[in-house]
Amino acid sequence: MTVMQASSRVREEKAAQGAGRLYAVLGGLYLAQGIPTYLLLVALPPLMRESGASRTAIGLFSLLMLPLVLKFAVAPLVDRWAPWPRLGHRRGWVVSTQLLVSAGIASMALVEPSQAGVLFAVGICITLLSSVQDIATDGYAVRHLSGGTRPIGNAVQAGSVALGVIIGGTLTLVLFHKIGWRPTILLVAGLSLLPLIAAIWMHDKVKPGADAPPRTRPSLLVFFRRPNAWIILAFALTYRASEGLVRGMEGPFLVDSKVPIDWIGYLSGGAAATAGLLGAAIAALIIRKAGLTATLILLGGLRSLCFLAFALNAFGVWPGVAIAMSASAFQTLIRYMELVAIYSFFMASSSDDQPGTDFTILSCAELVVYLLGTAIAGYIADQFGYAALFSSATAISVLGIGASVWMLERIKACPKPIPAGV
Repeated sequence: MTVMQASSRVREEKAAQGAGRLYAVLGGLYLAQGIPTYLLLVALPPLMRESGASRTAIGLFSLLMLPLVLKFAVAPLVDRWAPWPRLGHRRGWVVSTQLLVSAGIASMALVEPSQAGVLFAVGICITLLSSVQDIATDGYAVRHLSGGTRPIGNAVQAGSVALGVIIGGTLTLVLFHKIGWRPTILLVAGLSLLPLIAAIWMHDKVKPGADAPPRTRPSLLVFFRRPNAWIILAFALTYRASEGLVRGMEGPFLVDSKVPIDWIGYLSGGAAATAGLLGAAIAALIIRKAGLTATLILLGGLRSLCFLAFALNAFGVWPGVAIAMSASAFQTLIRYMELVAIYSFFMASSSDDQPGTDFTILSCAELVVYLLGTAIAGYIADQFGYAALFSSATAISVLGIGASVWMLERIKACPKPIPAGV
């Protein structure tokens, strides 16, 4: 082996070690967000209901999603200001918010699960803090992931979300019936601190000329002044516009299809998380082999076929509990694959000057459309039936693919802000 070959091999090994460390850091950071989120949105409502809280009070807990939708408003502040400069810009945000989030979770042990008002107040504080942490984490990911590492990095991101479902949601429900409310909450609070170990290896990437004044002050307006900003935003609003219609009524449809409740629990719990981990890995592989644009189109087509299966099942053309459950499981797999793909797209579309702001704008836009779909899904199902709802979702999904292809071609034609490899 020549000296040059040995040197090249050393560089490759160092690059691989650096990438592995980055993936571990991102996994810890995104898991830190997933645990409190799924504790509040998945585990807490059934625990409160079992403890005697009213359905009206529990229904208000959907408002805990508001900070996740509106976090774009504070994203420029997170990009501009560092709370603990000695820790580093984004590490300072992550450490401070996660310590407060864990303290908030622990404080829930001081009240009973039937005290909806207090739990809601604590929950809104936790989601506000988690939203700020999310902005800092996304900005860190955008800065450190490149074209070669982005697919795997986004797969780690989606996989961490799936693990958040297991720890914050499923594990909490299981432990509650084993050891009770207070020990469960305190244990989850402790588990939510463990991902902070990842912050030890967080180091903000220093750009060339970092000592010079920033070219632009991070703001929402800066995003909209960039080339193709409106087309990128339109993609975020349309690509998954159909999904909320199906996800909003998937559970009730399975119940009305005579699927046993415990089967639905297994499907949405452990099986969903497994599909999430598998789907994230598959999506990363497809992106690396076929490219991001081809992957987005492929997943959009598979999603449309899944929605069509729901529609045919609802019409009675393709009846049976097995079909309904298979469509649900397949949709979960596709959903996590789509998360990897669209997060890769959003990160490739974000600038180095304000990475947290740009990514947050796009992710919030995608979430708003999803929530609107879930909000009107029940009305459409009540007025016109499941078959009409799922047929409409299928048609919107197909139209969305066509619009997405057009938008992606327009974006690729411009050298900025998307790299040519997309």
